Amino acid sequence: MAEEKASPQEKNGKKKKLFLIGGIALVAIILIGIIAYLLLNKGDDTQVTDKNVPVPQVNATNLGPMVDLQDFVVNIISDEENHYVKTAITLEVSNSSASEEVGMRMPQMRDTIILIFGNKDYRELQDLQGKKQLKAEISSRINAILQTGQVVAVYFTAFVVQ
Repeated sequence: MAEEKASPQEKNGKKKKLFLIGGIALVAIILIGIIAYLLLNKGDDTQVTDKNVPVPQVNATNLGPMVDLQDFVVNIISDEENHYVKTAITLEVSNSSASEEVGMRMPQMRDTIILIFGNKDYRELQDLQGKKQLKAEISSRINAILQTGQVVAVYFTAFVVQ
């Protein structure tokens, strides 16, 4: 029983197959890594470019009454996928009678805020400037409703855009 030795052509063929399989595996691993990176960093491409945005100074001794609104979960405008915002809002009002009025008009306040969020674009809500504009819009729209006082400040105590 004589054992046959592999010819040089068979050795070269096996090496080529090994390199081919290794190359395909390497390309697959690189592609999986790129896809995972892109999926994990999706939506993180926004940058704050306006460095001259004034930060409001809050004096803790002069804070007005605070009114916590219930959590909001609202669908927002997007061309690509379905997106929503989940947020918790606290209003600082000018006096206690305004605080009571907000409590009595809570359904009207919530409806106004839901409509404001529903008209916002996904990209608007991701940067700092968009959030500041949103606060200003909420404040002005609620002040138009209130009769016994006004909203001094709007605070987002939670804010998630997905």
